[in-house]
Order: sequence, then C-alpha cells, then structure tokens
Amino acid sequence: MNTYYVYIMTNISHKVLYTGITNNLERRVYEHKNKTSPTSFTSKYNCNILVFYESTSNIESALDREKQIKAGNRSAKIAGIEKMNPTWRDLSLEF
Repeated sequence: MNTYYVYIMTNISHKVLYTGITNNLERRVYEHKNKTSPTSFTSKYNCNILVFYESTSNIESALDREKQIKAGNRSAKIAGIEKMNPTWRDLSLEF
C-alpha cells in the first residue's frame, strides 16, 4: 500500500508558503532543503522548513486535498499549519 503526503514548506521568515504532494516525504523534503532543482520555486524562495503535512493511502484524496489547500487563502493555510504545528517548528527534524 502506498502513502501519499500533502505538505507545506516555508522559508525562515514564514512569508512564503509552498504546497506540494509526494509519495516519499523524507526524500522530497531532502530535495527542497538541498535545492536539487536550483530553478524551482522552493529553491528560489528558500522554502526549506516543513511546517505541515497530511498522509493518505488514496492518491485521489491527496490530489483533492492539495487542490483544496492551494485554492484557500493565506489565512486558511496558516490556520491549518497552526492547528498541527502551533510553533511552526521544522517537522522534518523528526525524521
């Protein structure tokens, strides 16, 4: 059974929020932190702090949730982050 993750990365000032989807959260966060794609959005804006993630075994659910988060305004994204991670700590430090 596969696991899919919807996640939000931010930069040190928390001004930029990036929402993504992956089937390997540890690998994907590593790629963001190490700027393996130097021209990507997360590289350009230094989004290297994982502040939110959800998991599901259903790819369609993950895609729908990603679209829902991306369609929401900044306030809704912040509310979701703060519900899971009130201090905005880097959740990838738990890997």
